[in-house]
Order: sequence, then C-alpha cells, then structure tokens
Amino acid sequence: MERRVLIAVVLSFLVLYAYQALFVPPPPARPQESQAGQPAAPTAPASPPSGPTQAPTVPTPEPVAPPPVPAAAVIGETTEREIVVETATVVATLSNRGGRIVRWQLKQYRDVTGEPVDLVPSALPPDQPTPFLLRVSDAGLTARLNNALYRVSGESGGRVDAQKTEAALVFEFEDAAGLRARKELRFDPQIYLVTFSAEVTSGGQPLNAAVLWGPGLGDLGATSGGGSFFTGNYVQPPQAIYHRDGDVERIPGANLGQQPVHEGQFRFAGIDDHYFIATVVSPGRARLEFQPIALPGPGAAQRQFVAQTITFAEPPQGVRFFFGPKQFDLLRSIDAELVRAINFGIFGWLAVPLLGALQWIYGYGGNWGWAIVLLTIGINIAIFPLRHKSVVSMRKMQALQPQMKAIQDRYKDLKATDPARQKMNTEIMNLYREKGVNPASGCVPMLLQFPVLLAFYSMLSQSIELRGADFTLWINDLSQPDPYFVIPILMAVTMFWQTKITPSTADPAQQRVMMFMPLLFTVFFLWAPSGLVIYWFVSNLWAIGQQYFTNWLIGPAPGASMRPAAERRLKKVGAGRTSGAEKG
Repeated sequence: MERRVLIAVVLSFLVLYAYQALFVPPPPARPQESQAGQPAAPTAPASPPSGPTQAPTVPTPEPVAPPPVPAAAVIGETTEREIVVETATVVATLSNRGGRIVRWQLKQYRDVTGEPVDLVPSALPPDQPTPFLLRVSDAGLTARLNNALYRVSGESGGRVDAQKTEAALVFEFEDAAGLRARKELRFDPQIYLVTFSAEVTSGGQPLNAAVLWGPGLGDLGATSGGGSFFTGNYVQPPQAIYHRDGDVERIPGANLGQQPVHEGQFRFAGIDDHYFIATVVSPGRARLEFQPIALPGPGAAQRQFVAQTITFAEPPQGVRFFFGPKQFDLLRSIDAELVRAINFGIFGWLAVPLLGALQWIYGYGGNWGWAIVLLTIGINIAIFPLRHKSVVSMRKMQALQPQMKAIQDRYKDLKATDPARQKMNTEIMNLYREKGVNPASGCVPMLLQFPVLLAFYSMLSQSIELRGADFTLWINDLSQPDPYFVIPILMAVTMFWQTKITPSTADPAQQRVMMFMPLLFTVFFLWAPSGLVIYWFVSNLWAIGQQYFTNWLIGPAPGASMRPAAERRLKKVGAGRTSGAEKG
C-alpha cells in the first residue's frame, strides 16, 4: 500500500511538470529565411532572394532599364503623418503611409518599464509590415498600395477621441495609372475591436487584397516569470491559433514551417501569446498564411514573432478584428467560442468555474491575493471528507502493518514466479476483509484531488487577471515569481511538516524518499507564479491543521510494537484464517 502512496506522490510531481511541458509550447527556434509567397515589403523596394549559404554571383554587365516612375497620385496626401485614436481601452497610432497601424497601446496593462503594453513590436525593420497593410497578386501594385500616402478623413488635427462613441477613419488613395484603394477602420469605444473594410481596384477591375498583420504580438506581451530555465514552463511565446471545424489548433512558431498555409471555415484565427491575442472574429471561409519571424533585440538577443496574412473569400467588408487581452468575460462577450483561446488545457471544464469563483470573491475584497487564499480555503473545505477518509484509511493500514509484515516474512524466500506466493496475497486480502480496511481508500481520495489541483494550476497560470495584480508587502505581481523566494521556502517548510506528521507504513528507506519529495516540489515552484505558490502554501497549512484535527478525533497513532511478538501465533501456510485475524 505504501508503495502506491509513494507512486502517487511521484506521479503528482511528474504530472505537474509534464503538464506545462506538454501544453505550453517551447520558445520557437530561429526561423528560416522568408519563403516564396511572403508579402512584398511595404516601405522598401523588393530585392531578389539570396540563399543563406551561397555567395552572390556577379553577372555580366548588361544595360538595365531604369525602374518605372510611380504614377502621380490623384487622391492622397503629400506629407507623411500620424493619426492618434483614443478609446476607453486603447491608444492607437496610425500612419497615412499605407493606411496602417503602427502602435496599439493598451491603457489598462503595463509592461515591465511601467509603460502601456504595445502589441505592435517596436523598432521593426522597414521590410516588415504592420497591421492592415494589403497584398495583391502583383508585387508592384502591392508596393504602390503600401507606400502611398493616403488621404485621411474622419479625424481633426491628427487626433480622434473615441472614448464614448464609435469612431471611423477612412484612408483613400488613387493614382493616375488607375490603382485605387479605400480602407475604413471603425473603432469600438469600449473594447479592443476594429471593424475593417477594404476595396482595391486596378483599371476599374476589383482585386481581392489579402490583409497583412505583420510580426506579433509585441515586445513584452507574454512577460510572466523570471529569466531561468524553468521560466519557459510558465510563458507561452507568440504562436498561430485558429478555430476550425469545432476545434482550436495552436501551432508554435518552430512548427509553422511544416504547414504555413491553412484554409477552411474559421470561427476565429490569429496570433496569441501568454496573455494577449490578435485575431479576426468570424471571418468565414478564408486562407491563412503564418510565418515565424526572428528580429534583432537588445544586445545579441533575438525577438521571436509570428506573422499572419489572411485572404478572405471576398474583399473584406465589416470584418471584426480583436486586438487585446485574453480576459475571459471580455472574450465571451464578443464570441462564446473565443474564450477557448485561453489555454486552460484538458481541465478547462473545471478551471472556468474556479475562475468565476475567484472573480466573485475578488468583487468583495478587491485583492486577487486574498481572493486566492479564500478560494483555496473553500476548495479544501469541499475536499475535507476525501482527505479525512484518506487519513483514516492510512491510520488503519498503519495499525495492520505488523500483521502484514509477518505474512510477508513467511513468503519472502519464495521467488516472484512461485505459485505459492499467490497465497500471500490471499492472506493479506483476508486480513483487509476481517479488519474492514479498503487498501484503495487511502490512494483514491488523493488521486481525486489531482483534477482540482491541475485545474487551479491552469487557471492561475493562464488568467490575465493576475498579471500585475498586487497582493501585499513584497509581492506586487501574482503572475511573477516571488522575487525573494519567501513563499516557496515557506511552502517547502509546510510540505516537510505535512510529510512528517502524515501516517506512514513505509520502511525507513521509503520514508527518506518521501521526505525528498518536498525538496523536488520546492525547486519546481521557485520560479512559479507567486499566486500558484500561495495556493499550494495555504493548502499545505490547511492539510496540517486537518491532520492534527483528525489525530485528535480518532486518537493517537498505534505504537511501533502494538503486540508482543510472543503473542503472534502464526498459522501454517495455507490455513483459512491469517495470524492477523487472531485476537492479541
């Protein structure tokens, strides 16, 4: 029985570690060079591709015709400028060059420098597009569309205040060669939605232009955790995500080269990271193209992004784009299926009501840390009967240990393949039956707690509500590790304490292994989000208190020598009753 408990504890550690390792993709590898079909550069002329390992060949000089001069603009502007649109949740900066978004700052979320989170990566090279540029089949037309200075209407003095009513910006361009484009972006005043429409014609013929999104999702959007090897288990880098045929698919950047193009009927499709998402909502039938992008970062570091291009079945008219946080209630208000962008894992069915309960408690106290403490206490009250039954069963098993040891000693010299060893199992089962002990009743309650633990683990590690949430004293971000490791150390102390007082029937070697488990858990939780460690710490405190209460309720544990050895009359092997059934 004790082996089963040991295996259960070991498995609990492995499951916790493997859960994040399997469900959270690792940081993407450095991507390959751009593939054929990548959109043309919006702000630089196209250049012929070159292999990464081949030296450029020097062709024989030939007369080269000068590049064609772009046709003069009929509708447009002569000076490049920016337009700022401010809603209740976003400060968006757009450029009249190409009619694109260059910054998308979230007013309610801050990065590590204290500035608003910007979901458009900063300092992009000139060959990288930004949201709402267009691409058509002709590279020359694409370059003209994305380099043109559009005429802007719907703004005054370069600024639009849309905090109360919906605002619309219209970008228009036409040149003397007959290329004409019109874009309209309507900004929701309260949430992170942009409704987009685009019309492109060339020589009077309509073109179905693909919408470019460019690298995403920003420099610091996925920040969560410290800078160690273990941090990767708590941070999801940018990846492709889409909902098709009732299923949500997530593709890490490192795997996008295997199948970059996806077609079908989509409920939503875009790019997400740990806490934020840029996605088109209900696009219908469409063609998606994803590409991993590695860009220079501070020093020698590389910034890893994912670029997206989406082509609709018809030119986009009134298509909604969501560009904001993966906040459960907000996503549900936009589309019920959009909440599945939050990666709660296989225990999402339990994580969602736990999140609802946490939000309800927070509504009364206004502190996410204390909400976690109170919810943890509530969960432990709910599983009190299971834990009590487990402790009582373990106590009974502890009382039977001398008799079980005597039975096992009688058969210890037999080989495992000897048919006579089956009689040992029969005698042990008879002993359980006569004493009214169920050997599984100690393990099953422990195993039943695992779904709650994993669901709580997923909920705390994925919920943006905890991002930047202050608790008290030195913990000012529950999504980050404890900077001084105080809570993990206290958790380790309580785990050692709980292991020490838990009833055990193990031999000394097994007990030493059991005492080693808290150390493994401590290392695992040193870089875990502090909100998760608080949950585990409070659970340990509750379990210790419940253990003392149970000990008081059922009496002290049996002594090491419950009966004198001389009183243990061992019957002949194969007898009907076991020696443990004899009355001492």
